[in-house]
Amino acid sequence: MIETHLVQLPHGITLSCRSAGERGRPVLLFLHGFPEAAFVWDGLLAHFAQAEHGGYRCLAPNLRGYEHSSAPTEVSAYRAKPLLQDLVALIESETRDSPTPGQLAALVAHDWGGALAWNLAALRPELMRQLVIINAPHPGNFQRELSHSPTQQAASDYMLFLARPDAPALLAENDFARLWPFFTGMAQGSPLPWLDTSTRERYRAVWRLGLHGPCAYYAASPLRPPTAQDPGASAVVLPRALLDVQLPTLVIWGLGDTALPPALLDGLAEHVPQLRIERVPGASHWIVHEQPALVRALLADFLKE
Repeated sequence: MIETHLVQLPHGITLSCRSAGERGRPVLLFLHGFPEAAFVWDGLLAHFAQAEHGGYRCLAPNLRGYEHSSAPTEVSAYRAKPLLQDLVALIESETRDSPTPGQLAALVAHDWGGALAWNLAALRPELMRQLVIINAPHPGNFQRELSHSPTQQAASDYMLFLARPDAPALLAENDFARLWPFFTGMAQGSPLPWLDTSTRERYRAVWRLGLHGPCAYYAASPLRPPTAQDPGASAVVLPRALLDVQLPTLVIWGLGDTALPPALLDGLAEHVPQLRIERVPGASHWIVHEQPALVRALLADFLKE
């Protein structure tokens, strides 16, 4: 059974969370990306909360700016430092009664959630035992490809639109006509069986609550394609502390991701020595929806290590 609750963090931010499983168990934390919300993890929350599948306490927050979580108006509130502050405080709060207070059994993350997870794993590895990334580029590799790869620059051009001040209003027009292509245009095959009428309505319900926060992630990020007016990622120098992840890490990658080509995986082991990569042909950026059984099986196998 999926439950919802609000977590009040010490620094004044509230995160709306979905959860399954009893408190006091090892905690799995799931982080969503754009333009989604915590509900997309419901299937995995329910599965891994069952005793026969590990009996975990499973938790998925709506990130800052999404659904009923706090949504500051300032773009600066969506930079990496305050977003990571949210996650650190959430982990400390939600693992207090677990067998390992202050530490997750695993952090599982996709898209923007994955971007945050890479940073958190590099800076605060003691907060988790394992890391699972699903189609979310390592910051060093993303900076490299955005700076030097015309293919990646073209694939990430949408980021420049989402960073515009008028993007939230434009995305909301005509029943979110500019948002649906983020699913249909980044996936393989049409129509998408998983994007049925009820699922579309779940997304509408989230988007109607506001799109400023979700778009502010792009406006606040320095990792964007360079333009004639803005050097973007090519001007970014990432410290080594943000690059090296000394944790057992599983990367699941749908090879049909049109926004994040598989070249982003090249050289990843240089920064992540305990790395396992599962490349999945026939899957896109939305592999969690397209192949839930495979994602579930890969995650279950990794958690046994």
